[in-house]
Amino acid sequence: MKRKTPLIFSALCAVAAAAFFSPAYFSNLSLAPAAASFAREEPVNEPPPPPKVEHVALPGHVRAVYMSQCAAGSAELRQSLLALADETEINAIVVDLKDYTGTVGFPSQMAIPGGKGCFNSDFRDLVKEMHRRNIYVIGRVTVFQDPLYTSTHPEYAVKKASDGTTWRDHKGLAFVDVGARPFWDYIVGISREAHALGVDEINFDYIRYPSDGPMRDIAYTHSSGSHQENLEHFFAYLSQKMRVEEDAHMPVISVDLFGMTTTNTDDLNIGQVLERAMPYFDFIAPMVYPSHYPPNFHGYPNPNKEVYGVVNFSMREAARRAVATTSVIAWFGAEPVPTTTPQLYMKKAYPKTMMRPWLQDFDYGGDYGPTEVRDQIQATYDAGLNSWMLWAPSNRYTKAALELASTTTLTE
Repeated sequence: MKRKTPLIFSALCAVAAAAFFSPAYFSNLSLAPAAASFAREEPVNEPPPPPKVEHVALPGHVRAVYMSQCAAGSAELRQSLLALADETEINAIVVDLKDYTGTVGFPSQMAIPGGKGCFNSDFRDLVKEMHRRNIYVIGRVTVFQDPLYTSTHPEYAVKKASDGTTWRDHKGLAFVDVGARPFWDYIVGISREAHALGVDEINFDYIRYPSDGPMRDIAYTHSSGSHQENLEHFFAYLSQKMRVEEDAHMPVISVDLFGMTTTNTDDLNIGQVLERAMPYFDFIAPMVYPSHYPPNFHGYPNPNKEVYGVVNFSMREAARRAVATTSVIAWFGAEPVPTTTPQLYMKKAYPKTMMRPWLQDFDYGGDYGPTEVRDQIQATYDAGLNSWMLWAPSNRYTKAALELASTTTLTE
């Protein structure tokens, strides 16, 4: 028969053991540090580091073609454009990030759902593939033309003066009011997301007030002051928010402007003035498509028949205005030059090579084949510039107008 241990004795033993094996006891033993260290080595579930994003350096000269969101999602068109870059002088591709429908075409936390445009779930893979081929990736953002954003946020849309509903142009497309500042952060957010996925340069298009619609029935409920002043406020905000010093690789930023901004000093009724854009962007891309110039521009009855002359004159004027140290344009902070008539303002001289035109490779008002496309390229070089971009809505380009990769020479 087993003898039962008295309860009081068991209690005394427990107290003694607790005192004997207390932390104070371990602190007197050589094993104490190891034991304490072991006690701290708990498994930690830290998130994995973000994948390293590679960027291609800005080439000394950019020779680019445009790739739409839908073309980026088409195996045939995508491969044809990548092959064009492999085989010719093309070293950059401009791919849509947000198109004219307002659809964001890549995986984005900022994107508004429900867009009618194309979406590319493998966008990151496309960027990596272009980088593998040493192609400089330019992401294009259609800014104030955005029917998707205005459908979700009608309070920020350009309005009809007659009834306060959303105004639309002749194509049925709505615009965001340039003065609607919450939209500014939306654009910055999308652009920074794209840069984080590897896009090397962000190109902003449709930074302008609307046109080509019922202009007598239009109202801007968020804009005050002149169109050009409001646009310059946006330029400045965009530049500030995109150039964050903490970034190891800040994105290059560029802006598309109407071609006639190179020869006009007014704002063309859309707010665009060349000198008001220069301080805020790395590159300015005038859309000098000959088909978009009016009859008798620069004395040419039909600009479509004078493609070299239109592009050369326009880009020579752009280069001249870039390097000039004075201007008739008063932008924010411009200092007047005393006793000048007309009034001149001091201006920073910018390198003429900040001008990088969009050239025409599509039939509109005339046939644009190898001769017409190459004449525009040569006109750009003869204006003292070395970079250009080709636009074709079809995403099919005139290969015969391009130098082959094996014979390409750098035009300074």
